[in-house]
Amino acid sequence: MSMDLVVITGMSGSGKSIALGALEDAGYYCVDNLPPELLEPFLALEDRLRARKVAIAMDVRSGESLPQLPLLLHGLRDKGLSLRQIFLDANDHTLVRRFSETRRRHPLSTPGETDIQQALLQTIRRERELLADLRERSHVIDTSYLRPSQLLAMVKDLIAAPAAHLTLVFESFAFKRGITLDADYVFDVRMLPNPHYEPELKPLTGRDQPVIDFLARQPAVQLMQEQIATFLRTWLPALAHDHRSYVTVAIGCTGGQHRSVYLVEQLAAQFGQDWQTLRRHRELDGL
Repeated sequence: MSMDLVVITGMSGSGKSIALGALEDAGYYCVDNLPPELLEPFLALEDRLRARKVAIAMDVRSGESLPQLPLLLHGLRDKGLSLRQIFLDANDHTLVRRFSETRRRHPLSTPGETDIQQALLQTIRRERELLADLRERSHVIDTSYLRPSQLLAMVKDLIAAPAAHLTLVFESFAFKRGITLDADYVFDVRMLPNPHYEPELKPLTGRDQPVIDFLARQPAVQLMQEQIATFLRTWLPALAHDHRSYVTVAIGCTGGQHRSVYLVEQLAAQFGQDWQTLRRHRELDGL
């Protein structure tokens, strides 16, 4: 098959419909809630119709056939199909809030529950267990703090990257808002000198030249950058050999505004000379 296939999976309420919309905008033929047992016949049909870009959303609505999916996807990869898996996630608090706001029932919920919130939390945990294998082999996007426009942009950036090469995603975040769920590696840089305490730098970000100049003068910041870069250079070839499509490196500081943003920008530029790179700033993007 000579098509580009994107499989969207993830937690109920995490934004799969938004991700499918982004793929549709990018020219993909999109199908939601395709049963796993119909995956191979459907792809064979699309191949005969000479479809080149196909996106499918599959999740716990598939019921008892869901456990078939990881093996099916593995088989498609072995056949040489260009396959990218994206898993959308969010923390429990966010998922409960979204279901409460929309008054939707979770697909795994059962009638007659008395303590609705506690029952929803238990259902979400059961869903995580059911999707654990799919999450393990997918690129994870944490939508807990994302606006729809941010998620749209992220998905479009991911599918624009060459599928045959490993893509490095550098992401800054604020520890005060919680650790991001989508990171393969997390580096804590809160011990570094903080521009927040410099009155003229406080309102700026790590992308502004005065902050760049301030942090570039700090030996500790440069040592941290060198050590993160050394770690990644050591292990990226092995990750690429393991057929990973994406690796997310998250860098966190207190507010996600200065130090983490600076290091993401510097590392993305540094590794962009040899690797496909993307950069995200959880607390800044979309503002």
